Amino acid sequence: MRKVWDIHGGIHPLENKDQSNQLPIEFAGIPEQLVFPLSQHIGAPAVAIVGVGQKVLKGEMIAEAKGLVSVAVHASTSGEVIAIQDNPVPHPSTMSAPCITLKSDGKDQWIEHQGINNYLNLDRTELVNHIRNAGIAGMGGAGFPSAVKLSVRGEQTVETLIINGTECEPYITSDDCLMRERADEIIAGIEILRYLINPMKETLIGIEDNKPEAIAALNRAAEGTAINVVSFPTKYPSGGEKQLIQILTGKEVPAGGLPGDVGIVCQNIGTTVAIYRAIAHGEPLISRITTVTGNACDHNTNYEVLLGTPVSYLLDHSGFHQKKCSRLIMGGPMMGFTLENSNVPIVKTSNCILAPTVDELPPPTPAQACIRCGMCAEVCPASLLPQQLYWFSRGKEYEKLEDHNLMDCIECGACSYACPSNIPLVQYYRASKADIREQKQDAIKAEQSKMRFEARQERLDRQEAEKEAKRKARKLAAEERARDNNNPDPIQAAIDRAKAKKASVKSEKPAAENATESLDRARLKEVLANVEKRLVTAKEKLKQAEQQGSDNVEAFRTAVEKTNSKYLKTKQELITFNAVNPALSDSSSMPAEKKILTGDAAQDAIAKALAKRDAASSMTDEERLQNAVSAVTKRLQKAQQKLAEEQRQEGEHIDLLTNAVAKLDLKLADADAAYQQFQNNNHD
Repeated sequence: MRKVWDIHGGIHPLENKDQSNQLPIEFAGIPEQLVFPLSQHIGAPAVAIVGVGQKVLKGEMIAEAKGLVSVAVHASTSGEVIAIQDNPVPHPSTMSAPCITLKSDGKDQWIEHQGINNYLNLDRTELVNHIRNAGIAGMGGAGFPSAVKLSVRGEQTVETLIINGTECEPYITSDDCLMRERADEIIAGIEILRYLINPMKETLIGIEDNKPEAIAALNRAAEGTAINVVSFPTKYPSGGEKQLIQILTGKEVPAGGLPGDVGIVCQNIGTTVAIYRAIAHGEPLISRITTVTGNACDHNTNYEVLLGTPVSYLLDHSGFHQKKCSRLIMGGPMMGFTLENSNVPIVKTSNCILAPTVDELPPPTPAQACIRCGMCAEVCPASLLPQQLYWFSRGKEYEKLEDHNLMDCIECGACSYACPSNIPLVQYYRASKADIREQKQDAIKAEQSKMRFEARQERLDRQEAEKEAKRKARKLAAEERARDNNNPDPIQAAIDRAKAKKASVKSEKPAAENATESLDRARLKEVLANVEKRLVTAKEKLKQAEQQGSDNVEAFRTAVEKTNSKYLKTKQELITFNAVNPALSDSSSMPAEKKILTGDAAQDAIAKALAKRDAASSMTDEERLQNAVSAVTKRLQKAQQKLAEEQRQEGEHIDLLTNAVAKLDLKLADADAAYQQFQNNNHD
């Protein structure tokens, strides 16, 4: 007899397994419709690769894995895709999730498929890819993708391969019947696993001693192999992964660690059979063994169920009595959860449908105050402090929960079972775990946002530094040109020539500015007159409406208020304009030739253009030359002002303005030369 170890705590609830393990496994049949959730596992949901109206065959992939930690989904029979939408799924939150709905055609027609004749000739990576493409996930727990667990890293050494046949949860017998009836397939699947991970020391099948038929069947099938079947005393929850490792090897997985950290890989019995079917027959995971039991059903047994089969379909096959059932549970009474909707589908992790009566499984007793008896700590298989975790959970003290290793809780329910105050401890732990995960996700998102902000700020700073470097380079180049004696600065020369004329230009206000101010005053007066007319009209309409008792009185009153407000605002603008421009407040003082500017703007522009043309036609040649010199001088002055401002601000247009000033300087020199030539000719 091989030595086995004991685990801390544990309980011995009523097993209630005899109800469902007396009959052989039955095929449940093909329902009319099947529903396939895209997430039946831990990790990223699969992505649908079929469309509504598409015909599919049995075993055909209908949703592909999204990322490394994900699992594909396959059609469990042939038929037509009739919907891709949110449907209720089996989950403690009673949530809905994206699902593919398939209408069966009754033909159950397979895709072309075949197994691998000799998997020993295949590379291990290629074999793992076959398992990944078959959509296999752990079928005894949370549904961890099997391909990920079997992808052993090069530096990682596996000493022991453990196959979990414990099935310690009350009522559930799916693995028990599978071991009894398909022991050869289990051993063949284990041999495939041995080839994949190459355990250096041993391969063990762990089974509780309350399954003698399964133990005998596996011993017969494993005869002549390196596989050892190990039985040990029955105690709940010895089927937990870390607990089973401790029982069979004496090793303890560290807090927050994985079995691989101590050189061990664990697989479930159902998962092992699925891997065998995928490699030996080329079949993806499309069915599983599920126990249907409870005194509210006439027929308690284990079914081979097509994935996607509605729970209500299974219950109908089992003679379910709705009125007798206290509550419908997916899973066992310890770790299962209540189903609010019997139309949810069977998924890859659905090992049991429990339909107990009120006498069999009474409703939970109302919780009472904790009496600090410590019984929860005595039965905890993970050696935690459930009482402290309870208080921290109630107080939402998440850091203390993590310090007390909340994440090592396997949610077995032993503490709740032993609590004399009937406190639902596991529910508090589940809620706190969800809150902690959400906080960590929020922290990750915040850190990612911070990194994006810092990267953006760094990019902006770099761009600004590059601009500053370019400005300094341009400034340095300009200074070097100014120091070059062989190439005098044309800008300074132009400035010197214009200094004599600058004082007279500044001393008098251009006539165009006076004309603009007069035009602005005229526009303000015109706007004020229009608003005043609208105000009078609005007041008349309001008066008529009041006299007639119209329903629109309030609307007219609002219109009067808005128009009056605009009138006062425009009047104030005119008063302010006159105060700022007192010299032009009286339009009668304007010269006769300027009064035309107070009329229509288009007429003003036409009149101004005509006057300019007439003035130009009446000029002498000398006057035209003088005007040309004056116009170029004004343009040069404006360009110099813009250049000086750009140099002061170290802007990006210094080179362009420098060239413009230089060109205007040359143009002014030409105009001056033409004027001087004209005078010399006339004097001669």
